[in-house]
Amino acid sequence: MRTSLLLSFCSYIENTPLSLAIQGNAWVIPSVQTIHILAIAATLIAVLMIDLRLLRLAGNERSIAGVMGRYASIIWLAIPILLVTGAILIIAEPARSLANPAFQLKMLMLCTVIAITYWLQQASNRNSFFWDASPNKRRLASILAICSIALWIGIVSCGRWIAYT
Repeated sequence: MRTSLLLSFCSYIENTPLSLAIQGNAWVIPSVQTIHILAIAATLIAVLMIDLRLLRLAGNERSIAGVMGRYASIIWLAIPILLVTGAILIIAEPARSLANPAFQLKMLMLCTVIAITYWLQQASNRNSFFWDASPNKRRLASILAICSIALWIGIVSCGRWIAYT
């Protein structure tokens, strides 16, 4: 029943004037995909810079708070762009995304990594030396950085697998 309801919802979206307009213009989907991919690239670079600092593999001359301050704004700017472009892609082909297990896993991982990133930044904003305050906090920062990198690899991989599942 759940699948039937989801497919009915996808059919409804697919037949809306907006979806039909997107489907009827050959340039819309490639343009939106290009913007989506560029926003992913910007996000990944910013995340990687933060995570490498948390892992103490790069940028050690700067504080974690300094690195967060520099790169987190890129993440928070790119995520709304990803959400808008992703929504356009979903509206264009809802069944391809919403009913797809790879898409559903991608969204779960995205929500998780956004929460991790937000929490890392908030802790750093409250106390600029929070992640360097103790060996346990440094260990936690390293674990969260590794989780963040793994989740982003999973997000990108699932994004590619949407076309094949």
